[in-house]
Amino acid sequence: MPTPERTSYPAIIAAAREILEENGPAGLTMQAVATRVGVRAPSLYKRVKDRDALIAAVAEAVVDELTVRLENAGDDLASLALVYRAHAYAFPEGFRLMFTASAPLASLDRAAAPVIRAASALVGEAEALDAARLFTAWATGFLQMELSGAFRLGGDVNQAFDYGLRSIIAGLRRPSGAS
Repeated sequence: MPTPERTSYPAIIAAAREILEENGPAGLTMQAVATRVGVRAPSLYKRVKDRDALIAAVAEAVVDELTVRLENAGDDLASLALVYRAHAYAFPEGFRLMFTASAPLASLDRAAAPVIRAASALVGEAEALDAARLFTAWATGFLQMELSGAFRLGGDVNQAFDYGLRSIIAGLRRPSGAS
């Protein structure tokens, strides 16, 4: 008779995400996850090949959750930016993990779809990918700096985010080829 299952893959990933947010990437170990889900570390390897696979699964879960949030936000670029920022604040370590080689490309492609649709509504289909890349690069850079405490010159960071967002959207609304 097989031994009863003491944990599940979703429970492992949920525990790993919690550990990542609490202790950062260095604290995300197979042993820490095993302890959190109540099994011995060797049992974890029945469900997750190794730490690299665990990190990739966590990255995928973070990106997939972001995708759901973005899809639910509609096709307005400003709304997507607010959702993106809220997700970064809710899961700062997961947010950082999304920009590593561990994040599966298929998940990232799904997350990009709502941004590309919103960009297409502003600039047309021909320039949608370029516009989505511009928007994503600005928002990601801003959030990476914000999360790391790099804005040290004073002023209101929320106001700066809003200014940047308005400026990016206004710039995208300009007719193609306009200066």
